[in-house]
Amino acid sequence: MISGHISNPNPCTFPAAIEKALNFLRTTDFRALETGVVEIEGRDIYAQILDLTTKEKTENQPEVHRRYIDIQFLAWGDEIIGYAADRGNNPISQSLLEERDIIFYHDMEDESEIIMAPGTYAIFFPQDVHRPACINHTVSNIRKIVVKVKVDKLG
Repeated sequence: MISGHISNPNPCTFPAAIEKALNFLRTTDFRALETGVVEIEGRDIYAQILDLTTKEKTENQPEVHRRYIDIQFLAWGDEIIGYAADRGNNPISQSLLEERDIIFYHDMEDESEIIMAPGTYAIFFPQDVHRPACINHTVSNIRKIVVKVKVDKLG
């Protein structure tokens, strides 16, 4: 997991696909877009624009993806995202890998948290379990952009 603020220069050189995704986040006015999907580079790199309401941690299941990385960006509101390394010990609640590239877990061990404020992003790789859209202090209406980058575009 890598996190940062979109206004800061990248801390290192990322693969071109991640650079392209971050550039999309830096240059797009998300107030002007409706919710839905925006293709950046076909289905290899695309963005999901979501309007959500944060929930209690216990109401959000941890998730992991295998074919795509997630770059989760917060346009407005605030949230907590739980995350941990996937060491194969989390009990599976539901596997939708074939249909949607997602596995939901009942819980995750050794969970840490990152507080997301407007302009922050977090990059989750296939080995990173994450639990997005959790309440920080109070329930918040958030606009979240999740850029999906196909793993095979990284190398």
